[in-house]
Amino acid sequence: MSVVIVGSVAFDSIETPDRQVEKALGGSAVYASLAASYQSSVRLVGVVGEDFTQEYIDIIDRKNIDITGLEIVDGGKTFFWKGRYGSDPNERETLVTDLNVFENFQPVLPEEWKKSKWVFLANIDPGLQLDLLGQCENDPFVGCDTMNFWIEGKPKVLAKVLERVNVLFINDSEARQLSGETGLIMAAREILKMGPEIVVVKKGEHGAFLLTEDFLFITPAYPLENFLDPTGAGDTFAGGFFGCLAAAGDVKTKNLRRAMIYGTVLASFACENFSVENIRDLSLDTIKERFNRMVDFIRVDKEEI
Repeated sequence: MSVVIVGSVAFDSIETPDRQVEKALGGSAVYASLAASYQSSVRLVGVVGEDFTQEYIDIIDRKNIDITGLEIVDGGKTFFWKGRYGSDPNERETLVTDLNVFENFQPVLPEEWKKSKWVFLANIDPGLQLDLLGQCENDPFVGCDTMNFWIEGKPKVLAKVLERVNVLFINDSEARQLSGETGLIMAAREILKMGPEIVVVKKGEHGAFLLTEDFLFITPAYPLENFLDPTGAGDTFAGGFFGCLAAAGDVKTKNLRRAMIYGTVLASFACENFSVENIRDLSLDTIKERFNRMVDFIRVDKEEI
């Protein structure tokens, strides 16, 4: 099953207390696409400048990622972000944001992609997300990510997007901001009233939970001894979740549970190195091994209680 993923393709420069990397491959669409590609074929929609050389294209242009929808702007520069993390990886300081060609990005779905049954709208302007939804045919299953900048700056447009998506991925502080509720479960229930059938609240090192009208599933984060860089972890989680769900072909409870654990596992790999280094060439056996270990961490047989 193919998944259309729309979002940013970027260069990132990242500073941590131990290391600094320059011009590393990043962007929400890149992290999500690589994560989804291990379970589903991916159709990526994004924009880059002519500085996005073959070296970077080769990383994305994998067997399961179709880059027909990746626009390359002659003479343009690719979206650039620079950030710094302190001793607490949950605290991030943005040093530079240069939108470059992303500022005028007007994503267009190739004709043969408009009938895709699975569409993930990574974190971009809700106006663009709404426009993409207008290009889709046959009522696809739609996932969406957003952030505090859009919640505050474009609430009316975002509200229209939420009315049309099936699952929303949002972090804990954004869930509180969007809903006006302090408690996260109540916040997620309020967001359900805005349109999504499923709300996934990401809580960083404290895991994530999924809520529908009649179902709640909670997963911890995968315990890591070697934690280097949280950049893109949320996008990786969402991509892994969505690719897993698309591969299953439906949103039954058992598949939602599996997708939550699968997304958590992929995100854990992303945090063990900078940029996409740890998620670009994983083996299925490696993913399966960590997935099974994660299941063992949280499994409790009823007769043990």
